Amino acid sequence: MKELELKYGCNPNQKPSKIYMADGSDLPIEVLNGKPGYINFLDAFNGWQLVSELKKATGLPAATSFKHVSPAGAAVGLPLSETLAKIYWVDDLGELSPLACAYARARGADRMSSFGDFISLSDECDADTARLIKREVSDGVIAPGYTEEALEILKQKKKGGYNVIQINPDYKPEALEHKDVFGITFEQGRNELNINEEFFANIVTDNKELTEQAKIDLAISMITLKYTQSNSVCYVKDGQAIGIGAGQQSRIHCTRLAGQKADNWWLRQSPQVMNLPFVDSIRRADRDNAIDLYIGEDYMDVLADGAWQNIFKEKPEVFTREAKREWLDKMSDVALGSDAFFPFGDNIERAHRSGVKYVAQPGGSVRDDNVIAACNKYGMVMSFTGLRLFHH
Repeated sequence: MKELELKYGCNPNQKPSKIYMADGSDLPIEVLNGKPGYINFLDAFNGWQLVSELKKATGLPAATSFKHVSPAGAAVGLPLSETLAKIYWVDDLGELSPLACAYARARGADRMSSFGDFISLSDECDADTARLIKREVSDGVIAPGYTEEALEILKQKKKGGYNVIQINPDYKPEALEHKDVFGITFEQGRNELNINEEFFANIVTDNKELTEQAKIDLAISMITLKYTQSNSVCYVKDGQAIGIGAGQQSRIHCTRLAGQKADNWWLRQSPQVMNLPFVDSIRRADRDNAIDLYIGEDYMDVLADGAWQNIFKEKPEVFTREAKREWLDKMSDVALGSDAFFPFGDNIERAHRSGVKYVAQPGGSVRDDNVIAACNKYGMVMSFTGLRLFHH
């Protein structure tokens, strides 16, 4: 297949639309089910690059959950703890395959943002992963292959219209890439970087103890940022992104946004949230939204009389600011990556409140000394990579 006609471009008024290879060669993908659209393919191809690089960097199966050409979550296939299985709503599925664990983590870290996602998988999609995908609201999936059972499961989704794309894992793009903006063609070399543990060798803080898990987590943060719309910041813990701040004009706003998402991930693991008495009939999306409101500043939206009765069997106590802070203070050993340098130490101050211990950023600000001093104040380990990772 040399080209694929699409229904429309980013918006319904943008016609005609298609994908094709400029050199006339065959496309490296096959649509096994459904009719993916323009944005679906943007998410699929960015996500596929991300999970391929995660697999290369860690040796573990990887998954990402994309929305609007930025990842909502990304993770590698480490086993799930009992707590994570519960907050990701997969505790009823039994022991999951490593690939299914990767997607459970990628989807579960920020379920609000992942609603209606496009999924990318580094490995052949197995039945465990397909069963997990089948019950979530999602637009489609791309993977290098599918078991026969997995494909049959996915074909049942969306009344038979779920988008399933198979990509040739051996496909290598040209070294130069192009895109048109306002009728003008832009050309640049592809951002080919080998992000491994040596990437973080230049440690500039007093504390230089970078653990093996921290190296994995920093690699996940950097690879995730490589495919996140800039400016961007990514918090990672135990093999998964737990907070991604994308597309902000100010770096501190990225750090705050991603930090709030990381905080929400941790708050969901608190006994007060895990023991919320939901009514049996509540839908998955409504439950996720209720949790998001309950742990935020708009908690009265779900606790007000006339509202809580539709959500809970009994009215929960308010999760006070003091109680939330006490729980958040227990979060530790979080890794933080930034796609460009931190211009001020306020980013480190905010990161500290979300349990950050390890930091990777390019360095090169005129205020590097201020940022290093902020890290030293909290005993953090910070690496200067020397490389910016803007993505647009």
